[in-house]
Amino acid sequence: MGRAHVSTHQLVAGRYRLLEIIQRETNRICWYAEDIGTGDISRPCLVTQVGLPDDTFETERRAAARLLRTSENMALLSPGRIAAVVDAVEEAGALWTVNEWIDGTPLGELLSEQGTFNYVRAARVGLELLDVLDAAHAEGITHGELSPGQVFVREDHSIVVTGFGLAGATLAPRLTAPAYASPEQARDERIGPAADLWALGAILYTMVEGRPPFRDRGRPENTLKAVDRLPLRTPVRAGPLTQVVQGLLRKDSRERLTRTVVREALTRALSEDPQAGLASVPAPRLRGAYAAIRPGSPAWSRRTMVAGTALAVITVAVAVLAATQGLPGGDSGSDAADSPTRPPASAATPGEPTGGDGTGPSGAPSPTKSPSSPTPTPSTPTPTPTPSAPATALPPGFHRYSAPEGFSVALPEDWKRLDTDRQGDLRYRVVFGADGDDRTLAVTYSEGVGPDPVAVWRDEVEPNLEQSGDYRRIGEIRATTYRGLEAADMEWTADVGDTRTHTFGRGFLLGGGRSFSLRWSTPDADWEDVANQEALRTVLKTFRPDSG
Repeated sequence: MGRAHVSTHQLVAGRYRLLEIIQRETNRICWYAEDIGTGDISRPCLVTQVGLPDDTFETERRAAARLLRTSENMALLSPGRIAAVVDAVEEAGALWTVNEWIDGTPLGELLSEQGTFNYVRAARVGLELLDVLDAAHAEGITHGELSPGQVFVREDHSIVVTGFGLAGATLAPRLTAPAYASPEQARDERIGPAADLWALGAILYTMVEGRPPFRDRGRPENTLKAVDRLPLRTPVRAGPLTQVVQGLLRKDSRERLTRTVVREALTRALSEDPQAGLASVPAPRLRGAYAAIRPGSPAWSRRTMVAGTALAVITVAVAVLAATQGLPGGDSGSDAADSPTRPPASAATPGEPTGGDGTGPSGAPSPTKSPSSPTPTPSTPTPTPTPSAPATALPPGFHRYSAPEGFSVALPEDWKRLDTDRQGDLRYRVVFGADGDDRTLAVTYSEGVGPDPVAVWRDEVEPNLEQSGDYRRIGEIRATTYRGLEAADMEWTADVGDTRTHTFGRGFLLGGGRSFSLRWSTPDADWEDVANQEALRTVLKTFRPDSG
């Protein structure tokens, strides 16, 4: 796939200014943006960046034309459920798709923020998706790129689907989110409606299990190989949806369940408790001054738009520039996610030194990567730590630990403080664990770090890790936010003694050069264990820096 770079100081196609990343998948970045080419009033829109293979310009131009044509047809077939595409251009080695503003939240973000869905709520989303696919398949149209990043959920629980027209636009078997590709796509065979039914099954699996049925393995070709060859891990949280999920995820496309059977199964699940599928859906992620100018808002005017844009650009400039260092090949869907749904990927604390053996200064292994969290609010250009939130009920088997250094976190009940490493008043590292438990959590505080958490992982932490035992990063270092603060995630494996260790790290900036990082490490063989994933989610959900 091609790689593209973009800066918020530049305009895509001379008119679309990127403001905030709202969704990230492998080889796909979706932004809230503003169209400044509409006369006196700038209008909000969604801009999606997809990396294109290293083909000729003619192929890239054909991709844009095909996408526009297919999206226009689908908008007529399923009005209100297909995002209107207003422009598609090739620029800087990427395909840029411009959609009208969607007043909804990406399904991937909902999963990241709210955790797994109960099977009734998953069935409701599944039925909505099935309606859209029915309309497409009746006209001989296959989506071919369906994933949680292509589905937006409105506050009334209806959905809007993006991405129609990408499949077949180039010779690549799957342009985005290869973890949701069907086996026939992985084999680069001709695809049809059965590929979309596979993707529907993969989305249902992700909603109830908290991770895709086949994890992202960093390189698209490796992920596609796993989809084609590895057996499906049996879902454990799907309840009455178990058989329909397994039936949709059959490797042989001829053996997959039909749409009629799927609809009956999802309808039965929803009828058990319709209200259970009505969990709250947050308002769209673009907040602050810019959010006030959504269409229909009293503040919808050129003056407000300019003010909102200025605030948004100032706030997200650093995060956007960091995120685009490797666009669009960034890996957003590797094994762990940041949300309570599935474990995050590792991100080292900005400015945090790392031992040459792949562990921290104390010798403790580091943690792994996670999905995107909400981005910083436009109204806070210099983030400061949020006050400790009121204590919430903890999962069974956890207790809250309050550190005298100024943070608190929920830990497994038998865990304690194992080691403390201090370097004056500017840095400390605390390692937690338990006898007989090979997992560890390392919390590091640093001062004097730079303004780009991605660069800290890339330039300061990773060079040391590369000197350790068979270090291997999983996916890209990803810009994200954590509790409204700029953050970055990184995930990797390395040999620690005789053990292959899997680490997820998240580093986030407090402002004024201060930062925290969380590193969760476990033997690689145990990474996917349900108890391990739940513990990691709990740590991320409950960590609180003291205000000040």
